[in-house]
Amino acid sequence: MSLLQMLSFPFMQRALIAGVLVSLCCALLGVSLVLKRYSMIGDGLSHVSFGALAIAVALGFTPLYFSIPVVVLAAFFLLRMAGNPRWNSDAAIAAVSASSLAVGIMVISRTTGMTTDVDNYMFGSVLAMSRADVALSVLVSIAVLSLFVLFYHKLFAVTFDESFSRAAGLNVDRYNTLLAVLTALTIVLGMRMMGAMLISSLIIFPALTAMRLFKSFRGVILCAAVTSVSCFCTGLTVSFVCSTPVGATVVCANLALFLISCAVSALRR
Repeated sequence: MSLLQMLSFPFMQRALIAGVLVSLCCALLGVSLVLKRYSMIGDGLSHVSFGALAIAVALGFTPLYFSIPVVVLAAFFLLRMAGNPRWNSDAAIAAVSASSLAVGIMVISRTTGMTTDVDNYMFGSVLAMSRADVALSVLVSIAVLSLFVLFYHKLFAVTFDESFSRAAGLNVDRYNTLLAVLTALTIVLGMRMMGAMLISSLIIFPALTAMRLFKSFRGVILCAAVTSVSCFCTGLTVSFVCSTPVGATVVCANLALFLISCAVSALRR
């Protein structure tokens, strides 16, 4: 089946538009998160998003609209823990992640059970993307990308040297919070497509792949963006042709490209 035939289906068109935008957001934010060793925050937020959507489904709320403020608050909370020397940040984030997942499972087991809607949010589904989901994804993705470009130099400074940034008068906490909030929004948007269990991989893999191939921050950013979008399009196509889950197929495409980048890096050395 040709690409044009695949894109003749409305649900594939919606999936492609939303998926490309979310993949791009994940790649740009993922570079800063990985370099700052905050990648666990992305994983923790994905589990918080599952707990939030489980509660939303049980209460009859629209999952996306309910999950966004909850995950944004969780991002602020996790960031504070990661930056507090009194906390073992990895253990604290892991505890929040496991607790959110457990709460979500408990709520589901006592209310609706594992419905198709919940399953779609856990593991992703292109069929689940509605026009309203795509419209929200487009609006929020444009906001995330615009803020990233607007504060690019500030985020660059905060990513590489927080101490120097503070000494230079930069409000480091504000930009760390901005990074966490943008990450939270992106993860919530990606749940419908990739699933809450797999969305964090879109943040981690493109950044790791790009860092194997480029050394400059700008080079890594551009490579991560191209890698993320390319792997999503490849995964979406393979998923449609082979009838495999979209989220898992996209992650496998990212994994394959990461292994190739590791091999290329090793040959260079």
